[in-house]
Amino acid sequence: MPKMKTKSSCKKRFKISATGRVIAGQAGKQHGMIKRSNKFLRNARGTTTLSKADEQIIKPMMPYAR
Repeated sequence: MPKMKTKSSCKKRFKISATGRVIAGQAGKQHGMIKRSNKFLRNARGTTTLSKADEQIIKPMMPYAR
């Protein structure tokens, strides 16, 4: 059988945690910080885990992730 290909966009944007959840960067912090509240910016630091429904979309695109 040939190897399955990993979606290039997914390998750049997502990682799989040790427990199998999908980790992604927080959305909404690329530009336009002036109009965002300080509370939003604080809460959008770091990374977040995706919901179960979003994981079902991402995981098939990354067949060899842990």
